Amino acid sequence: MLRLGRRNRLRDSDRPAWVAVGLGNPGKEYAASRHNAGFRTVDILADKFGVAFKGSKARAVVAEASADGVKVLLAKPTTYMNESGQAVGALMRYFKVEPENLIVVHDDADLKQAQLRLKFGGGSGGHHGIESIERVIRSRDFYRVRVGAGRPVPGERVPPDFLLDRPSKKEAEEMAFAEANAADAVLAIVHDGIDRAMNQFNSSAQS
Repeated sequence: MLRLGRRNRLRDSDRPAWVAVGLGNPGKEYAASRHNAGFRTVDILADKFGVAFKGSKARAVVAEASADGVKVLLAKPTTYMNESGQAVGALMRYFKVEPENLIVVHDDADLKQAQLRLKFGGGSGGHHGIESIERVIRSRDFYRVRVGAGRPVPGERVPPDFLLDRPSKKEAEEMAFAEANAADAVLAIVHDGIDRAMNQFNSSAQS
């Protein structure tokens, strides 16, 4: 279990090479929502590696995995979405991980339902979780794996509760397929680099 003390005495051999954070809101009422695509993606990764999430003092639950010899810390903030940066910043400071070794998985209403987009850096696109992370770590230079949540009416503003609602059964199945691909995309970034990962996973359809 991760313990954050006043002094960082973590050995270099214990530090993860990467931190992969899934964004979402804590609580059973949000577990199946569109907004929790990031949480579900890192859950898939934890299942893949047979590791369990444990509590920490970084306002996150974490699981330590080894992906073909590369240490990857999986994390889900226990804050609400808009304060995700508090958890991410604390984890990065403790493990001395630079922004360029941070991968954030999150929903994106600007993409079609279940569409995937990978990128490094750039703007937040109005996503409050990403805005919080950028503000706390003072950098935009990290990887993003974006899972499309879509819009009820293309081109129109997203209703306030849309991302917090449960999708239909068909939409949930499409999201689950995309989240499984998003988990593989995280590993592709780790092992193959962003260019090859983008070529493999970025959906051809346009939002």
